[in-house]
Amino acid sequence: MEDASLSPKEAAESVAVPDDALAAIGAEAEADAEQRVETRFTLLIRAAKLVTNHGEFVCVIRDVSASGISVRLFHALPKGGTVELHMPGGGSYTVEPVWERENEVGFSFAENVEVQRLITEAGEYPKRGLRLNVCFPIRITTLKQRCEAMVVNLSQQGARFECDDLFAIDQNLRIESGEPVREFSEVRAKVRWRRESEYGVVFDDTFTLGDFARLVARLQSPGLLNE
Repeated sequence: MEDASLSPKEAAESVAVPDDALAAIGAEAEADAEQRVETRFTLLIRAAKLVTNHGEFVCVIRDVSASGISVRLFHALPKGGTVELHMPGGGSYTVEPVWERENEVGFSFAENVEVQRLITEAGEYPKRGLRLNVCFPIRITTLKQRCEAMVVNLSQQGARFECDDLFAIDQNLRIESGEPVREFSEVRAKVRWRRESEYGVVFDDTFTLGDFARLVARLQSPGLLNE
């Protein structure tokens, strides 16, 4: 007997479902929920670097799963060749680009990855500065000398360079790029260590992550910048 409180449309839609069918639907929904939890990306927001055939570039990890990882760049993705993701803690992962949207890129892992290990490593070294192997000529000026040198390693906070001239520990330097790179047009730094012809300096003013990323891109592959 139809329920008089239901409209004809509601009565037609209120078809009884057997208990075993309800159980199957519930099990399927539960399985879908578990799958969504298993594949859910974990937000990291950690700086790392991409090592490519074109050089080393700054990226920011957005999220990761067992199948891949998405990152934000400050320029276009270098095309061609192998790409490796290097974490600040030293771990490295070969990745393959799957999609690119403006300056965001999604990669798949070339091999199986222990996601928890990657996440743990990213969390253990949140403040470790990125150091990129970038080589470019510079001019160094002090109160009494002026000479040429070559940067071989660069971070937001400082640099390592090679120079035949002698500088003292804690000596103040003015550094200019030998190329038209506006982010490195005039940088003031202080000598922190010396080893034969190699020096380590810290900058008076550190670079923001974005300025640092654009600087290394301009030095290695300026065509990547959207300008």
